[in-house]
Amino acid sequence: MIEKLKNLLNNSYSPYSHFKVACIVLMKDGREFTGVNVENASYGSTICAERVAITQAITAGYKKGDFFKLYVMVDSEKIGTCCFACRQVIQEFFEPVQEVVMMDKLGNQLTKTVAMLCPYPFNEDNLS
Repeated sequence: MIEKLKNLLNNSYSPYSHFKVACIVLMKDGREFTGVNVENASYGSTICAERVAITQAITAGYKKGDFFKLYVMVDSEKIGTCCFACRQVIQEFFEPVQEVVMMDKLGNQLTKTVAMLCPYPFNEDNLS
């Protein structure tokens, strides 16, 4: 997975921050979906690698409950964690016990469960 992520970093479109991020989402059936961060001069239009990979899986027909594990790598010697917008999307599609593996460009890892990343999630219970 580390080499796949390193190669995927090359596809990042990050001309403003120069902070490349790559993500691979592993589904319960073994299929993988990839994503990279895609920046925009209008910064609010930027989309993170995690959300690109997750939305590709949804576009391919996968549903909530089909997701297994998420791997994310940043082009830095420091492990980067998922932003809060991505954490919100991750908790929407992953179960609380599933793992998110965050890595630096050297492959050093920090693994957390979704519940650890999102201890107080905003979900359907908040809508009633």
